[in-house]
Amino acid sequence: MLDTLTTESRQVADKVLAGERLSFEDGMFLEQSMDLHTLGQLANVVREQKNGNVAYYNTNIHLNPTNVCVYRCRFCAFRSDLKDEKAYTFDEAGIRERVLEGQAAGATEIHVVGGLHHRKKFDWYLDVVRTIHETCPKIHVKAWTPVEISWFSFITKKPVRWVLEQLVDAGLGSMPGGGAEIFDPEVRKQLCEHKADGDVWFDVHRTAHELGLRSNATMLYGHIEEPQHRIDHLIQLRDLQDETGGFQTFIPLAFHPDNTELHTIQKPDGLVDLKTMAISRLMLDNFEHIKAYWIMLGEQTAQLALSYGADDIDGTVVHELIYHDAGAETPEGKTVEQLHQLIHEAGRDPVERDTLYRRVTRNGNEWTVA
Repeated sequence: MLDTLTTESRQVADKVLAGERLSFEDGMFLEQSMDLHTLGQLANVVREQKNGNVAYYNTNIHLNPTNVCVYRCRFCAFRSDLKDEKAYTFDEAGIRERVLEGQAAGATEIHVVGGLHHRKKFDWYLDVVRTIHETCPKIHVKAWTPVEISWFSFITKKPVRWVLEQLVDAGLGSMPGGGAEIFDPEVRKQLCEHKADGDVWFDVHRTAHELGLRSNATMLYGHIEEPQHRIDHLIQLRDLQDETGGFQTFIPLAFHPDNTELHTIQKPDGLVDLKTMAISRLMLDNFEHIKAYWIMLGEQTAQLALSYGADDIDGTVVHELIYHDAGAETPEGKTVEQLHQLIHEAGRDPVERDTLYRRVTRNGNEWTVA
């Protein structure tokens, strides 16, 4: 593999193969000078060292309790003003119905994110988690990004730790990785000026990890950011993982411009998606898992990503709204059988996991974890 590489490419490749950590400068070389084929080969080496031939998936369902949001992020097609025609808010009965639907389908996880409804008090958000947990205690509740947690802290005038403790008592099991976008302050100012900044995002995850909660991490790419912003983003995530070890997986998220204020930007193509996946795998040496989110990438690119560093394709993802509002043309959910076919076609072995990456054993819709 290394015979035809340039001297600088070989030096970086040798570091990867020796298990050495890549620097910012190495990351910039990956971004600017290494060809996609070599990137994929190196990322696949790391991927198979960590996870063999396995491709993970889970049986999950989404709940976006409201799309009413106090923020006006330029990249978001999901949010709504209170009086907009498309505005909605779930009541308790609607939440229970969604959970029971997931339970009937054998879901192990419900993924909860949404808008920051300025007329809802913290108890309403807390009750979303409590209602889910009381309706089906077995389903893992993965809920509320640091942006939402920070908002809860603001409206209650309570510390983030207190907010998280209340949510855990209500049934919170872990946190998703959304709201990271790009950590660079200047980029963030242009994308989402008033939303929680990178320091807040890290502080919330750090506190969650201290409380024993596991969480995910993301990066939104393909908008106004530059290569140096992406590499810096990955290194900052790597640094916190060194400190806490609390991140489970990293999900690179491609920007979808339709119906956003940045609609004139062309969304990243499959080559950019695969390049970003591979570089993420190579830079994040202390992350066990990299996810190819099929809803965002499309099925074929997600399959290819399983040879470019990814070892997870997410799951059945029923009722996803945020990416579909932004123009995603992928199906709104997949069956387990369809996920198995997708993974087998990519030459990988499908393994169902729960949110915490424990293997799931099934007897119909009844399930246990190992």
